[in-house]
Amino acid sequence: MASKGWQHPYVNIFKHVRVEDWKRSAKEGDVSTYTDKRLKCSVFRIRGPVPANSYILVPKNSNQSLGLTGRYFYLLFRPTPGKYFVVHLDVSVEEGLVVRISFSNMFKEFKSTATWLQFPFLCGSAKDSVYESTAKSARHGLVGPAPTLVRWTCLMLDLQYTLSVYLNRCYSQLKSIKLCANMAVKNMFTSDLLLDPGVSFSEAKLMGLASSQGTGPIPRDMSYPVPKGGSWHDLYDYIRFPSEGTKLPFDSIQKGNPRPESSRVFNQRSTIREEPRCVNLSKPVQDRVSLIQQITTQKSLPRNQTPVVTNIPELGLVSTYQNDDWLCRNDDQHQQESTCSSSQQFTPRSLWDASDGGVHVHIHPEDGFSKHGEESEEEFVCTPVPHPFHLSSSKETRQQKLLPDPILRLNRIIGFGGATTKCALWSKSGDAVVYPCHAIIVSMKISSNQQRFFIGHTDKVSALAFNGNTTLLASAQTGNHSVVRVWNYHKGNCLAMFRIHAHSLSSLSFSYGGGILCGVGKDSHSKTMVVVWNTMNVSKAGEVTILAKAHTDVDIHTMKVAFFDDTRMVSCGRDNIRLWRVRNGTLRSCPVNLGEYHSLDFTDVAFEEGNSSNQHLDDRTLFASSRSGYIFEIDYSRVVVRNVRRLLPAQPQHANHREKWTFNTGPSIAINSISVSSSFCATGSEDGFLRLWPLDFSAVFLEAEHEGPVSLVSVSSDSLQVLAATSTGNLGFLDVSSRGYNTLMRSHTDTVLGFSVDGIRHHLTTASSDGTVRIWNMDSLHQLYDFVSEDSPCSVAFHPSEQVFSCGFSSGIVRVFDISSAKLLAEHKQHRGEVVGLAFSPDGEFMYSADSQGSVALYNASEEDHNVIRVVCNVVARGTERAPDALAVSSDSRCLAFIGPSEYIVTIADSQSLDELLHVDVSILDVQSPRLDSALRVCFSPASTEHLLVATSANKILWVSTKTGRLLREVSKVHKHQCSSLAVSEDSRFLLTAGHNAVKVWEYNMQLDINSQMFIGHSQPIRQVSFTPDQLGVVSVGDAVFLWDFLAHPVDSLTDSRSPLRVSYISGPKSVQPDAEVSGVQLSSGMPRQTAPLPSSPPPPLDISSLDRVDQEVLGSLSICDETPTIPAATVPATGSCPSSDPRPGVSFLKVTEMVNASPLNTSRMNAVELKGKTPVRPDCYRHFIPRFKTSTLDQAAVAPQPGEEGIKLKAVIGYNGNGRGNVVWSPDQGLMAYSCGCVVVVEYLHTGSQRHLQGHSEEISCLAVTNDAQTVASAAGGNNGSRSLICIWDVQNGTCRNTISYHRGAVQCLTFSRDDRFFLSAGDFSDPEVALWSSKTFQLLSSVSVSGPIHDAAFSPSAASQLACVGSQGAYFCLINTHGLDVDLKVQTVKAPAEVGDVELTALCYHMDSFLFTATNRGHVCVWDINTQRCFMTWEADEGEIGVLLCRGNCLLTGSNTRWLRLWEVEAVQGVKPQEKVCNGEDSGTVVVLEQEIMLDGTTVSAAFDNTMDMGIVGTTAGTVWYINWPDNSSIRLISGHKTKVNDVVFSSDERHFATCSEDGSVRVWSAPSNELVVQFQVLNQGCGCVCWSPSSSKERSCVAAGYSDGTLRIFRLSSSEMEMKLHPHQVAVTAIQYSANGHVILSAGKNGLVAVSSPMNGGTMRVIRDHKGAPITTIQCVHEQCKNFGLDGNEMWLAASSDRRVSVWAADWLKDKCDLLDWLTFPAPAYFGDDSPPPSLAAFCPADPSLVVYTGYGVEKELSFYCLAKKQIIKKIALPDWATCLSLSCKSQLIAVGSKERVLKLIKSTSGRFQDFVQHSDSLQTCRFSPSGTLLFTVAYNEIFLWEVQGLTSVFETQTL
Repeated sequence: MASKGWQHPYVNIFKHVRVEDWKRSAKEGDVSTYTDKRLKCSVFRIRGPVPANSYILVPKNSNQSLGLTGRYFYLLFRPTPGKYFVVHLDVSVEEGLVVRISFSNMFKEFKSTATWLQFPFLCGSAKDSVYESTAKSARHGLVGPAPTLVRWTCLMLDLQYTLSVYLNRCYSQLKSIKLCANMAVKNMFTSDLLLDPGVSFSEAKLMGLASSQGTGPIPRDMSYPVPKGGSWHDLYDYIRFPSEGTKLPFDSIQKGNPRPESSRVFNQRSTIREEPRCVNLSKPVQDRVSLIQQITTQKSLPRNQTPVVTNIPELGLVSTYQNDDWLCRNDDQHQQESTCSSSQQFTPRSLWDASDGGVHVHIHPEDGFSKHGEESEEEFVCTPVPHPFHLSSSKETRQQKLLPDPILRLNRIIGFGGATTKCALWSKSGDAVVYPCHAIIVSMKISSNQQRFFIGHTDKVSALAFNGNTTLLASAQTGNHSVVRVWNYHKGNCLAMFRIHAHSLSSLSFSYGGGILCGVGKDSHSKTMVVVWNTMNVSKAGEVTILAKAHTDVDIHTMKVAFFDDTRMVSCGRDNIRLWRVRNGTLRSCPVNLGEYHSLDFTDVAFEEGNSSNQHLDDRTLFASSRSGYIFEIDYSRVVVRNVRRLLPAQPQHANHREKWTFNTGPSIAINSISVSSSFCATGSEDGFLRLWPLDFSAVFLEAEHEGPVSLVSVSSDSLQVLAATSTGNLGFLDVSSRGYNTLMRSHTDTVLGFSVDGIRHHLTTASSDGTVRIWNMDSLHQLYDFVSEDSPCSVAFHPSEQVFSCGFSSGIVRVFDISSAKLLAEHKQHRGEVVGLAFSPDGEFMYSADSQGSVALYNASEEDHNVIRVVCNVVARGTERAPDALAVSSDSRCLAFIGPSEYIVTIADSQSLDELLHVDVSILDVQSPRLDSALRVCFSPASTEHLLVATSANKILWVSTKTGRLLREVSKVHKHQCSSLAVSEDSRFLLTAGHNAVKVWEYNMQLDINSQMFIGHSQPIRQVSFTPDQLGVVSVGDAVFLWDFLAHPVDSLTDSRSPLRVSYISGPKSVQPDAEVSGVQLSSGMPRQTAPLPSSPPPPLDISSLDRVDQEVLGSLSICDETPTIPAATVPATGSCPSSDPRPGVSFLKVTEMVNASPLNTSRMNAVELKGKTPVRPDCYRHFIPRFKTSTLDQAAVAPQPGEEGIKLKAVIGYNGNGRGNVVWSPDQGLMAYSCGCVVVVEYLHTGSQRHLQGHSEEISCLAVTNDAQTVASAAGGNNGSRSLICIWDVQNGTCRNTISYHRGAVQCLTFSRDDRFFLSAGDFSDPEVALWSSKTFQLLSSVSVSGPIHDAAFSPSAASQLACVGSQGAYFCLINTHGLDVDLKVQTVKAPAEVGDVELTALCYHMDSFLFTATNRGHVCVWDINTQRCFMTWEADEGEIGVLLCRGNCLLTGSNTRWLRLWEVEAVQGVKPQEKVCNGEDSGTVVVLEQEIMLDGTTVSAAFDNTMDMGIVGTTAGTVWYINWPDNSSIRLISGHKTKVNDVVFSSDERHFATCSEDGSVRVWSAPSNELVVQFQVLNQGCGCVCWSPSSSKERSCVAAGYSDGTLRIFRLSSSEMEMKLHPHQVAVTAIQYSANGHVILSAGKNGLVAVSSPMNGGTMRVIRDHKGAPITTIQCVHEQCKNFGLDGNEMWLAASSDRRVSVWAADWLKDKCDLLDWLTFPAPAYFGDDSPPPSLAAFCPADPSLVVYTGYGVEKELSFYCLAKKQIIKKIALPDWATCLSLSCKSQLIAVGSKERVLKLIKSTSGRFQDFVQHSDSLQTCRFSPSGTLLFTVAYNEIFLWEVQGLTSVFETQTL
């Protein structure tokens, strides 16, 4: 998942979207900017008579989202006096729905719907108003236009709390914001911190406010200015919602106490835990209460006194309440383990805190009509037995809950229908189909079968309807109280929800424009009821009102609104066709005179196609169908029947074809549905045929036969496709042009009883009450097999490795099927009752079955006929309620568990003999229960076979020891209803349970405050739930088959103090015994590992004595009863292995060793926890260096080759690091320029163009400095693994490192040498703001000074050797160097920024002459200081944005900013200003400084170096470009051009005269070789370019570059014309690989979905699509010349494709003959992957010397290179690797292989001997390496660093290291 750390501590929204550019934001109406006198800054003003017509919208497009996750939303605004304003916030909640939160002074009262909250905003009243006066005048005084003296306001909304209380939803993210007139707006931001605008930073420091406590002062750039001595609250208003000063419901937004006593409250150290839904904030002394609040006040509920739990004081106070309805829904109740004996329990912590000042949660009854709501109104208690848990004390006050949240995400559903199969709709574009699946509405893309869901209904969906352009979707659910929802189809959010007081709602119809919705159902007297709603304003968040309603005895099957008139409808039913009209609020109908046909049963109606509103009514024709086969054509205006036709089926003939019946003979067709287009009519009939007729119904011209009656037909808007649904649960469409039929979905027609998953082949088998057993492909959702039996199937089970499954039936028969051969292997009839349990042992040796009469059978599954070994009777509890998983087998295949012989006994038996080993009586485990507890389900823990989980009828889950039978732990009140299924994840970190309609995921060890998450969606009780074998998904079955994505993070034993690994180690200082603990752990292939990988040396044992008490608290101590077995520590390394020859220990062992290495490590962890509140905050200015985030770490074991023996030598570095600051230096006299790229310093001599590379850093270089004689260069970069930063001092002449300095704890912000080169200065970043002064001769530390805030820039005085200055967040620092003999002292004087520029950060500085200093601010000001008086005497606004670069030469001043402007100022007149005078702001300064020239560059300026006259210079930008600037010529030239974003590919042309690169920014760049100069750049906006290739032609005129993009397109660029020659679109998803065929006849490209397209570069057509890799992204495509006759196939070239599922396909092709045949298919096994990121890629390549050899590497059992011989069909050689490979390239010379890894190592390997060399010059993980066609050059890429290497002679290389 993507990181959210960039949003902390806050997000400046206007800056985030760059609102002033109006590219990501939109404005409408009168929106302008002006400078507010009070705030002294520019603000936006929104004006207009109608608020909705003038607004600012962020973001601009509705299909985009801000994605802001901060809990609190802050708005800095001022309502316009005497006017109204409106603010709309669209917020996403956890179900994927969008809820709108609106507040306005127009709203008179609070209103709430399921998707919209409206809050009245009450502007400030009189100063001393109290409750009585407020209540008296609220409606007339406060609610309405803003008063005249309204003030600037800081409004804080708690979005999480608001959604939780009012809608019972969990807040996910802020999607969009709309600010409507009339108001002035400064800014808005989001944060997870509760910020107080009335507290300054200094006051906050005195009061101890810190971000670790969730509080703090407001950011400086968001604050309102306060004059010295003034009070913030006297000038501005601060409004918080919810308010803390009243116990009434928070139904309006209003100002609280004008002076909140935050200082008093925040200084108190509260011991109360902070709850996620509670707001523990300061309580104002007074609070105004609006009239709206009085009206909506609810009576307070009685409460018990709050008991204080004294035995764990650190946990605070625990409250108990009588009413369970106050508990949160969706399992956000506050769960806590028991802290006493089994007779005492903790009740969940309440939603109020003990001070009675917390939040009152009201769950409104009208919001709780969901019958799923009962599931979460419950209490959870965890009681370990017989000894309680010992919870270590902690200062952390935040609740710990199950993460991630949500942990499940619904991915796909196999199912269609439920309440009806007569509802399915086309989208307007015809690319998607919308249909119901029980309580969920599914929209499926017909091209990819991708599904998205509309979730909100609580019962089965019975009707659907689209408006004309399919932007609005209406749906209705069945049941006694039907609910109708209206959705925004494209966004997926619910716009409105309303009840209809009817049941069996059967039909919905939208008008074409979406303004009218019509519905038909039954009222309480079973009469037909027709309701017409006004939905005109539903898309604008308006209300839905009833226009008309009618009750009638007329039967109505379907009803439709006329597309040409919203007030007209037509209906049909038994014995009638009626025309309806709404007039004057009444609904009237007129029957059509049917004459002799009055007794027909009419099924459907349809208008002729057309939507022209000016067409006369006389031309309207209405078609109606009937069950007797008649089609009626009705004159709509005259209400008479024009024609009656009788449709006849095709007449079967004895010949091979069939002739059509005429209308005069033959039997009729029972028609269920009719759909009319402009050229034909489609009918669906009871005989299973979809038929297409001409409009005169002369004969059928196309038909498709289905397995069951066709219940619905629908023609797409383009008339090219016809959708058909059957009553048997099938959904598909007929392509009219190709006459091909595509099945979209098949489904069971009754309850799904059980399932089983084949993890190897991704197959799913299901058994259903409809009498069928079906096998599905889990990737495509296609039904592969369908087994139909007269006997009812009850349970199914897949063999763990073979393509075999067994099925148990209600008659007691057990059948075993072989899927590959589609034959019955065995049939057993030992059972007398229904089969209630069926299972294979994990090793595949045995099969077990149990029946409802109490018998268990054991079979030999190793033999094909599955012979019965033993049958034991009367051992299983009788009955069918425990089906389908009444049996459980342990993961080591040794034990079998089941319930029996009675329902109170759980039996554990030997799995090979069925001999009983242990009986556990669950009825006696709870002696205090008034009734006997019985067992319902049993399940083993896979990672610990000593844990058996038992679900009981008392709604508990028991952990029972399989050795002793003792109760280890229990969990109470698991579900509202009884648990119907349970399963444990393979690593035993998670527990899965099902109860009624809900699925819950639990933390297995129950050590969190909130241990579970609940998920709903099923409309019927869930029968079975389980993890998929790869642990990446969850399957639940009941009404349908739900496939969920399991989003849990992989285990990390170093950071998770509650991981099983830590528990096992802390419990005793024993050494690890992997052999004994890892047996039986499952790999993803389904086969158990026999041994675990061993490190070369065992890790040191844990010495608990080295851990003090605080350390144990940090680690999370835990004590369980003596018999509780610990989970094996070796389960983690067992799932991912390491070769035994690897000299380093396995990953998990390394982690354990680091955790307990020594006590200083633990002490550092302790200090990190204690000092968390002091963590510095990154300054909000771009000038401050922030290293690019990386997940890679340097491999410390890599060893660089000896000098002179390198197999490759760095030849050129292409690109410049635009993320650095001050990382370009230049000496005009020497012609020397130095800059950084990654961790390399590039010294370039501009006269010759040659490069020298200074290599010594391992992390990204932040800044550079050069001495004035240009003989020495200093560079700074971060340290390894958290060590101090490294400063290198380089000798430029010989390129050697003279000295290194490791001093600063954080990054180094700036470096500079003094004018005489005697001193050298370094400054740390915001995490360590310290200035260090060094001797330039010895580089010994002379003096250092720590300052209070971040430092951004520093400079020495050009004239006074002892003077220097720094600037930062706290202002300017004037420094003086005092020398006393050998002692040097640095004295610092701090001066604040001038008040005229506001609260700013000083970002850059430079000296002018002898007595002046220029400083720049992050708001675009330049300040001029007198050095002698240290006083600012002049300011002017030099830029609209932040200035990050200042440079002064003579009387010229250079400014560079984040607005991309580079400006040159004439500042000579500054010397004439008297320091006593104050010159500020543009009026006066305009006469002093003059803007001479300006130029706009391609990015933010980060570095600059100019000559002494400021005529020419070098400038670096964030775009990765270094510019040469010539002011006299007003010209700019690109010196260095690099990619700003990640480089995805680099490739040489065949003649090696050019090479091409492509990047995520959408650019393809072509460079010349060997000069490495940019020739041409092809830019595609808003798309990423993922791959690039050259055409085989060596001629420059014919040479082309082909590139693949993220939108699925290919573009071909011709080098000679520098233009795009062709654009192809063969893919619907991002292109991941592209390659010309060896002869250049075709282009092969692959998409992220695994499809390979073969396209013609001549006409752009797609010649064929290869689907063999579908479902897995393609990582590699390679083509080579090779005659394929040796392999028995025709072809003159071979090509291969490798996909991420570790599969490689090799093909033989002759494209001129249109031949392409599969030559070989390689599949490489691998264990389950548990890393934090995606697994390593699968890479493959032909061996250049012998194309019959394929080299492969990827994630697998071992880290290795595999050499596969196509001729021998086997792997002939392997080379072990120390790290997983991320890129691979093979050289055609010297049999060299280049391998890159995430550990930043480039490994050069000799394939014949396995000897290697390591190169660690990159600063990030390598993603690309590529040899040139001749093998003499090598490209490597890490992020945007492109290195070109020269391959040396290899005769004497590789003599020391061997893989």
